[in-house]
Amino acid sequence: MIIRKAKLSDVIKIAENNILLAKESEDLDISLNAALSGVRSVLCDKSKGFYIVAEDNGNIIGEIMITYEWSDWRSKNMWWIQSAYVKKPFRKKGVFKKLVKEIRKIADEKEIDIIRLYVHNKNKTAMSVYEKIGMEKNYSVYEFPLEI
Repeated sequence: MIIRKAKLSDVIKIAENNILLAKESEDLDISLNAALSGVRSVLCDKSKGFYIVAEDNGNIIGEIMITYEWSDWRSKNMWWIQSAYVKKPFRKKGVFKKLVKEIRKIADEKEIDIIRLYVHNKNKTAMSVYEKIGMEKNYSVYEFPLEI
């Protein structure tokens, strides 16, 4: 297994994973065109974020997208984990842990103080994974529901 930054040539595989993630985590159906556009936008504009992927025999088996939030309290960026996904046959095999380890290494090099994520409140499986790797629940997230 190789852990690496995603490239533009990964756009289709990441978009397909995002479709699976949306269905599995929030029972949302998103179109391939929307997913492709969103992933391509991040891969082409480094100011939006970046993806770290886990690759096995040429296939992307896991991914995490990092986006940025400016903290006026810290006067620096914080990172948000988004689109965290591992394909079902590769779960419970350390893929997610290796992705997070790489992100933490990069964050340390860039002097990032905090990495956060949000999770749907019904996604108990994901919550247990995050707690298992040492993440702490400190905030609740509220939103204005809008049509997709």
